[in-house]
Amino acid sequence: MKRQLFGVIGLGRFGSAISTTLAELGHDVIGVDSSEDRVRQLADVITHAVQIEATDAKALRASGIADVNVAVVSIGENIESSLLAVMLLHELGIRTVVAKAVTALHGRILERLGVSKVIFPERDMAIRLAHSLVMPNVLDYVELSRDFSFVELPTPAPFLGQTLRQLELRPKYGLTLIAIKRRDDDGNEVTNVAPSAEEILRKDDILVLLGSNAKLADFSKLLGA
Repeated sequence: MKRQLFGVIGLGRFGSAISTTLAELGHDVIGVDSSEDRVRQLADVITHAVQIEATDAKALRASGIADVNVAVVSIGENIESSLLAVMLLHELGIRTVVAKAVTALHGRILERLGVSKVIFPERDMAIRLAHSLVMPNVLDYVELSRDFSFVELPTPAPFLGQTLRQLELRPKYGLTLIAIKRRDDDGNEVTNVAPSAEEILRKDDILVLLGSNAKLADFSKLLGA
C-alpha cells in the first residue's frame, strides 16, 4: 500500500481517532488544532501536530497542509470555522477534502462548497445502533442505501458443513454472499472474496452478506432461533 500524506483539521475525539488510525496504518499525518492539549497528546503519535487556528490562511499554509493527498475537516462545534477551513483548503489546491457535518444544513453547504465527501458521524452511529437493535446478531453493518446494506453475521448452526450451492442463499433468502471471513491454522484472519459454490461453511465462519434490510433482518432471526 502506497504511503500517503493526510491532513486532519480539528483534533477532537473524531479527528484524533482518524489521525491515530491513519498513523497506525503506516501513513503520514499533519494534524492541526487550536488546542495546545490536543496537539500535545498527538505529538508523538502522528507525523506533525501543529497548534494553529484552522481559519488562519497564512498559518495553515506554513503547516505544510497544502502538500497532503487528502484533507479531513473534523471541526463540528463551530460550523463557520468548518466552512472557512474547507474554503482555505480548496484555495491551497487540495483536491480531495472530506468534511464532518453536524446538521443537514451544514452538510448541504459543505456539498455546495465542493467537498468530496460529507460524513455525519453521530447520525451514522445512530443508524448502526438502530440496526444492531433490530438485528442483535450482526457483527458489523454498512449502509449501502436506505433499503440495502452489507452486514457481517456468524454462520447459523444449521448451515455448518454445507456448501454454498446447497444453501442457495439467493433463491431461498434473497441475499448475496460477498465474502467469508475465517481464521487460518495460525490464527490469522483470512477473507475469501466471492467464494466458489463448493465452499463448505465451517464453525466460526463470518458471512459478509448484501441484501435488503428486511431480508437481512429475517436471516438474522435464524441465529436467534
